[in-house]
Parts: sequence; structure tokens; C-alpha cells
Amino acid sequence: MSAKIAEGGDRARAMEIFVAAIDRGSFSAAGRALGLTPSAVSRTVDRIEARLGVRLLLRSTRALTPTAEGLAYLQAARRILADLDDSEQQIADQGVPRGRLRISAALSHGRLCVVPLLGRFAQAYAHILVDIALTDALVDVAAGQADVAIRFGPLADSALTARRLGESRRVIVASPDYLARAGTPRVPEDLHGHNCLNFNFRRSEPVWPFMRDGEEFSLAMKGSIEANNGETLGQLAAQGVGIARVGAFSVANEIASGELVALLEDFNPGDVEQINAVFVGGANLPARVRVFVDFLSANMR
Repeated sequence: MSAKIAEGGDRARAMEIFVAAIDRGSFSAAGRALGLTPSAVSRTVDRIEARLGVRLLLRSTRALTPTAEGLAYLQAARRILADLDDSEQQIADQGVPRGRLRISAALSHGRLCVVPLLGRFAQAYAHILVDIALTDALVDVAAGQADVAIRFGPLADSALTARRLGESRRVIVASPDYLARAGTPRVPEDLHGHNCLNFNFRRSEPVWPFMRDGEEFSLAMKGSIEANNGETLGQLAAQGVGIARVGAFSVANEIASGELVALLEDFNPGDVEQINAVFVGGANLPARVRVFVDFLSANMR
């Protein structure tokens, strides 16, 4: 029995070393982080590969490149190590949420809607260290790259748990200065004579949807600038560069102040994007994740 316990501890340590080697990019960097020599890190990886009978890493003088098997082992190792940390933490916590909470949110929505809530959350949960990353790149929650990710739009099928936080409608906006200079569109077709600012997402088609007499239709729009987030497009519209169609949350303040004017609302199809918090659920859900998702659900508008 003691030998099996020792072997389990050795495997957990080996996983920690393997993950550090990938994250740090080299055996020497992983060794410095863990207080080991590069040769000790290398031998640990060799032992894992020998036990599994597969090659996990392709080694070169410049980089460590995981094989397909290495990526699968990396994902499993992250999950197992996170579960170990969470299990030990739950015992130590005695019901008090604590530990590092890694949050991933989109640039615009995170800055405008998530970050303003973090001060109150931190005050309410003094033992939680909030670690937020704002990026429009999708992080792999299942692989342990974040504890909670806030996502827009339809969700891909996965084993992750999703909690609906709300939704955001779209609005077409322009500045009063732009409209005074270029004219105000009265029907959707008038937009063809305007500089329409678009998103540059691969998944986003350069068409804007409308509704007339109960029937939906779309028009292709062209403009001089594309961007990867609605806040940038709204800023450009407020500067009089052109007309943008963005999430209402990203331009709510500008509309309220008069810097931007909503256009063609009679033709707005009312399309919305759902906003969800995505996380690894289950019986061992860390308390820090549970209370944060509950906090977002109660406070995000």
C-alpha cells in the first residue's frame, strides 16, 4: 500500500514537472522554477514517456514541442493537478472561498462590464486572489487555462458548464458630426452610400441584418476600417469616421451622452447574443468559482 501511495505522489510530481516544462518552454526554465536541475527535469520526462510507451515531447535546442500524445497528457495533467489543489484547498478552507481565481473575458466587455464589478467582489471575498485576463482569444477552460471564461454567442458542445448571465442586443450608431456631414440614413439601403465600419472576425460575415414588414433581410456593408472589438468600432464612430453596428453595451455611455446616435431602430431585427459564464462544473466545483459565478449572475446587466 505504501509503495502505491509513493508512486501516486511521484506521478503527481512528475505531472507538475512536465507541465512546468511546457509552460516555461525549456527544461532549464522549468528547473529554475521548481528548484531542479535541467537534467532532473529531462529524466522525469523520459520516465513518463517510458512508462506510457509514447513520445510526449519533440526536443530541439530552441523549443519543446508537444506531440499529439503530449498535448493529451498535458490536458489530463492540468486537470488532475487542479483537482488535487482544489481537494486540498476545500479541506483547508472549511467552507471559506479562497485561492487564485483565473478569469478570462473579452477586451471590450471585460473592461466595460466585468472589471467595474471586481472591486466589490474582492471586498466581499478577501481570501480570493482575482487574476483576470482580457483577450478576444478563446482560452481552453477544460485544459485548465482559466477557471471561468465569459463567452458571447452560441456555445460549442462540450463537457463544460454554462451559466447564463444575460444578453446584448446590437445597435447601429454614428456621431452627430458624421451625420451632419454625410447625411442620415432613413432606410437600410441608404447605408450603401456610407462608410460602414465592420468587425474583422473570420466567423463574421460582412452583412448587417434588418427587418421590414416582419421579414428579415441582410445587406452587405463596406467601409474603410475593420476591428476585432465593438469598443474600437464605437470609438471610431464617435470620432466621426463612419457608421458602426456593435453591441449596445459597448456604446451605452456614448449614446446617453449624445456622442453617438442610434440609427434605423425601426428596422432593427432585435438579434441578441447570449452572455454565459463557462467553467468546469461537477461535485468538486471550487467555492471560489461558485461564488464568482453567483456574483456575476446577480450583478451583471
